[in-house]
Amino acid sequence: MVTAIAPAPRAADSRAERLRHLGPNWYATVMGTAITANAGVALPYRTGFLPRVCEGVWVLAAAMLVAVLAGRAVRWVRHPDAGVRDLLDPAVAPFYGCLSMAMLAVGAGALTAGRPVVGAHGGVVLDAVLWSAGAVTGVVVAAGVPYLMITRHRIGHDDATPAWLLPVVPPMVAAALGPALLPHLPAGAGQAREALLLGCLAMFGISLLSTLVALPLVWSRLLRTDSLPIALTPALFLVLGPLGQSVTATGTLSDAAPAAHLPAPYPAALHAFTLLYGVPVMGFALLWLALAAALTVRAVSRGMRFSMVWWAFTFPVGTCVTGAEGLARHTGLHALSGLSAGLYVLLVAAVLAAGTGTVRGVVRGELLPRHAAA
Repeated sequence: MVTAIAPAPRAADSRAERLRHLGPNWYATVMGTAITANAGVALPYRTGFLPRVCEGVWVLAAAMLVAVLAGRAVRWVRHPDAGVRDLLDPAVAPFYGCLSMAMLAVGAGALTAGRPVVGAHGGVVLDAVLWSAGAVTGVVVAAGVPYLMITRHRIGHDDATPAWLLPVVPPMVAAALGPALLPHLPAGAGQAREALLLGCLAMFGISLLSTLVALPLVWSRLLRTDSLPIALTPALFLVLGPLGQSVTATGTLSDAAPAAHLPAPYPAALHAFTLLYGVPVMGFALLWLALAAALTVRAVSRGMRFSMVWWAFTFPVGTCVTGAEGLARHTGLHALSGLSAGLYVLLVAAVLAAGTGTVRGVVRGELLPRHAAA
């Protein structure tokens, strides 16, 4: 008697094959979703419904992080060749920085937007785990990807793209979000609190100086070659990431300085640095936002269609929201509060556009093809 064999293994193989297309850029979906929740609960304007909406958005971001982490793990097991190929591809390798930022963004939200879901203690534990993993991963990527670019990648004179900033931004994100954990360290752990604060300040320097090296290369390419290819135009918004996040970091570092028991005059110096650094950099970020928006409108008029690069509209704009929120908090200036609210509206519109396009692409099999070649 012959027993029929169920087709389940073939279906499982088909699903695993689809994961071959689940690259590190998919972590950008988590980043953009999480920062929408995190920035929303920090807005200076309070509304009755927004905290509940942000709570739901954070839950969605946390679920997306779990899903993408699991999918990427299966991909590494079933298709290790694809993972290695990504690292050796100069267009893909920079997106490994998104892993760190996704973990950091979801972890930070556990203390704010997600607190009603996981509780105060659960939020601290979850943030501590994700921040530690994200900070370590971010520093490794910030060193590892440039190493690959120098030793293994073949890069032409005019190949610089804003994506080159992705590997060096994670330490800045860790620097901005780490100080929130400082008050949760034991009151008597003075050395630990100071080490955390100064460690965040060191990561601030890692990212800032690396950005100052990479950004002129991007600017030079734009001037020399007119612009990026139409499909990559949204990547121009990635420049906002280190700008807005560094402004955010100066504010959170200043806020945490008293709890770290730093000797005078360092707490006062960090407070002054928040304004002396934050205001000029926010001004440049707004200039870059205007330039990137104008080039995006130009690209749309020339036929730009949706791609996963559209997620570049989200997290970088979100960092400008949190940066403006921090400046408003330190100055009490209503104009900065209005700026943060206006940028948040832009962030929500960007997330809705990118999210809708992603869902449509997945359903249609365009982003994760159903019948991929082995």
